[in-house]
Amino acid sequence: MSTLQIPDVPYATEQTLKARAEREGKSLTAYVRDLLNEEAASPTLDEVMDKIATDEPIVYDPDFVRETMREGHW
Repeated sequence: MSTLQIPDVPYATEQTLKARAEREGKSLTAYVRDLLNEEAASPTLDEVMDKIATDEPIVYDPDFVRETMREGHW
């Protein structure tokens, strides 16, 4: 695991994050680490769009879609 240092964090931001961490019963380090992990786990819009662009098109039959919807399998 590596260490990440973030210089020039505004005082108000630090205080807000400390207060939120305290409310969750976490250290500031643990709280910010969780935020970073959540951010890294969520793809960006560009990443999603790149994935969609490389996916094979889905061919569908409109009659099959209508029948499936009628049967409540959607």
